[in-house]
Amino acid sequence: MSRKEKVKVIPLGGVNEIGKNMTVIETKNEIVIVDCGLAFPDEEMYGVDIVIPDVSYLIKNKDKVKGVVLTHGHEDHIGALPYFLKQLNVPVYSTRLTIGIIETKLKEHGILSSSTLKVVSPRDIISFDEISVEFIRNNHSIPDSCSLAIHTPAGIIIHTGDFKVDYTPINGDVMDLGRFAELSKKGILLLLADSTNVERPGSTVSEKAVGDTFMRMFSEATGRVIVATFASNVHRIQQIIDAAYKYRRKVAISGRSIENIVEVARTLGYLNGPEDIFVSIDDIEKYPKNKIVIITTGSQGEPMSALSRMSNSEHRKVEIIEGDLIIISASPIPGNEKLISKVINQLFKKGANVIYESISHIHVSGHAFQEELKLIHSITKPKFFMPVHGEYRHLKQHSNLAQKMGMNKSNVFILDLGQTLELTRDSARINGNVAAGQVLVDGLGVGDVGNIVLRDRKHLSQDGILTVVVTIDRTTGKVIAGPDIISRGFVYVRESEHLMDEAKIIVRNCLETCLENQIREWSALKSNIRDELRDYLYQKTKRKPMILPIIMEV
Repeated sequence: MSRKEKVKVIPLGGVNEIGKNMTVIETKNEIVIVDCGLAFPDEEMYGVDIVIPDVSYLIKNKDKVKGVVLTHGHEDHIGALPYFLKQLNVPVYSTRLTIGIIETKLKEHGILSSSTLKVVSPRDIISFDEISVEFIRNNHSIPDSCSLAIHTPAGIIIHTGDFKVDYTPINGDVMDLGRFAELSKKGILLLLADSTNVERPGSTVSEKAVGDTFMRMFSEATGRVIVATFASNVHRIQQIIDAAYKYRRKVAISGRSIENIVEVARTLGYLNGPEDIFVSIDDIEKYPKNKIVIITTGSQGEPMSALSRMSNSEHRKVEIIEGDLIIISASPIPGNEKLISKVINQLFKKGANVIYESISHIHVSGHAFQEELKLIHSITKPKFFMPVHGEYRHLKQHSNLAQKMGMNKSNVFILDLGQTLELTRDSARINGNVAAGQVLVDGLGVGDVGNIVLRDRKHLSQDGILTVVVTIDRTTGKVIAGPDIISRGFVYVRESEHLMDEAKIIVRNCLETCLENQIREWSALKSNIRDELRDYLYQKTKRKPMILPIIMEV
């Protein structure tokens, strides 16, 4: 191992943001990518479906890219993979459940047959020419989650992935802290660690606590039980099945994403229960109300989710009735509080009893609190540290925590997207930037919606649009028909006839003035119409609609 060998660590997602996790590990001749996730759009991204990382740097260096290694099967770590593989078809390595979930995704995108997916197990090592990646079992809110030990010419890089330390996990597989300790004896060059819950003191509660709560609630329920949770939380789904089995209830699944995950998890043996415990959502009316459990999506109040449709009486199979017990087994993602509150209010109005986050132990986090983060830092004893998976405040707090544990401030690095951390065996420094950012996916369009389109959509959402249609004689330049004005989202025309008539006069006068001044260029005519109309409308309404002049020549 040469002291001068350089390794670069480049976050293309997952720092200064929640989601869209993607990290590049680069040596002289190789690139290995850790995770390939998506993020969901914020409220300013009108019409956008999902947000994925900008991978133009990887396309530019495609000959060096050896593969993608995935820590676990959550959307913020695997959701961008179908879009990435269409541009760069490289092998993908991960554990069995993660690969199973990816297969379903790639099948939907029509690229499964052309993709190379490789299943690994904890403690397996994937070796490339200069880099090797070792999978280390951890605990998270989805089975088969792993941390990574990335062996490079400069030293060992530990990437925790998303994790918690659960001493009583549902599947009995405790986090492999022993392997972290073994690697620590060799010396850890760099630690990249999950920062999501760094602000929360203490330790996370074990997932088993949720199972105990379910057992108590199911024992007291007299009608149907409907549980909303994250589709990927297989451990949580297993505990719902266990409680249903104990109290002799049948289980029905509602929601496309949760149906897909349950099918994959059952096929691969990650969900256990007698075959006859599952019934179709179509058949729930065949059973007494106190013999049914429905597991559904919609824990975040998503408008099109199954639980939201139930709350609005729009679900084709489930009508909420008095006596239903509804458990929302998830904490609100920041920004979703209003949506969730709306759904909860609707469910209460229908006579259901709703239990949500404020009740103890119906949800526990899958991300490490401060004491677990301290444990990882104290076991690994890294030379350098880079917090990941969080907004800037999380990264800063994690940086402070590392320093409180004795790390020198100069050895802790908070990076922005695209910044490059350059490491040798003895040194680390931020050295340059690569292209990075976000690519917006809207329907089938990937990257064709940018800042200008978003700005226009925002403008339309605030003040609407006014379309001005006018027909002009090509030879004389005189107005033959119109102007006609169509309003969408600006004013209701029937109640604003005077305003519209005045606007037409202004457009006609504007065109006549242009004709007198020998202005015949379409662009100049449109610009003058816009300016005159904008001033008038703002004076009258204090609004600035988008004005779209359409000129036709005959």
